[in-house]
Amino acid sequence: MHDCSEHTVTPRYSQAIVQMAEQLGLGLPAPLVSRLQGASRVPIGWQDELWEAFCQASTDPLIGLKLGLQVQVGHLDSVGMLLVTCETFGEALEELVEYAPVIGDGGEFLLHREAGQVFIDYQPHLRVRTAERVEAVLASMLSLTRWATGGRFQASGIWLAHSPLAPLAEYEQLLGCPVHFKAGCNHLGFAESQLALPQIQANAALRDHLRQLADHTLSEMGQQSLSAEVQRLVRAHPRWGKERIAEQLDLSGRHMNRKLAEEGLSFKSLRESVLQQMACQALRADQRVADIAEQLGFSDENAFVRAFRRWLGVTPARFKAGDSAASG
Repeated sequence: MHDCSEHTVTPRYSQAIVQMAEQLGLGLPAPLVSRLQGASRVPIGWQDELWEAFCQASTDPLIGLKLGLQVQVGHLDSVGMLLVTCETFGEALEELVEYAPVIGDGGEFLLHREAGQVFIDYQPHLRVRTAERVEAVLASMLSLTRWATGGRFQASGIWLAHSPLAPLAEYEQLLGCPVHFKAGCNHLGFAESQLALPQIQANAALRDHLRQLADHTLSEMGQQSLSAEVQRLVRAHPRWGKERIAEQLDLSGRHMNRKLAEEGLSFKSLRESVLQQMACQALRADQRVADIAEQLGFSDENAFVRAFRRWLGVTPARFKAGDSAASG
């Protein structure tokens, strides 16, 4: 994990705050605003100052939430465009988990499934105005997902770790979905079937170009999380095990697992997540199940089928049948 002093944010997200302050006639300290001009990355300390000044200048307790609802794709740097050019909402979420540090690495995104629901968890590493900033993140995720799916996305709810900053009815009127507080987590929930929602701006060629740009930005920042590096290596070498992957990162398998545990992850869960993505892509491309099992390093076709059923609750054959029916 990086020391908090190393964390940075894209200046485009800072610009969203400055622009909203201007729209509302809120005065922000001129030295702070001028310091942001021309910055290639905004240190988290500057962003802390900006949020504090923004919230102090406003008398609205839901100013963070309202900012999130106004955030545009361009405020999220190249990753914003990358997310909306993905084929499906599910694919966009996978990219968000990997490339979120380009937007800002003051927090991390994780996905988990539970009883037919999927949850995007946001784990902040923030010291200043945490509640307002978490609300901005989840509100922007909700708003931009609705836009990217042509209004088809429906959230089952938003869960927030903090206490409400205003009456519940105000939250639900603004967000248009149930909101739960003191939840012990910050996440957006929705039915698992919505992962397949097509995105209206899908563009595979542009997505691939933007992914390269996001990779370049991450490497320039020098702050790729270990989990992102592990996922990239597994994608390139799906047959490799823990020790071989760790060796590429100049770590022992045990040390790699310890470092991943600091990010709330394990090598097994990361590898299975990547293999699941690759399996689904290969099935959609109509590859033979036996060939996919071989490519992904399973001992035989039956072992792959068992793993696939554990991941998604259906066999590869049922998945292919359902996918072709959905696309038809």
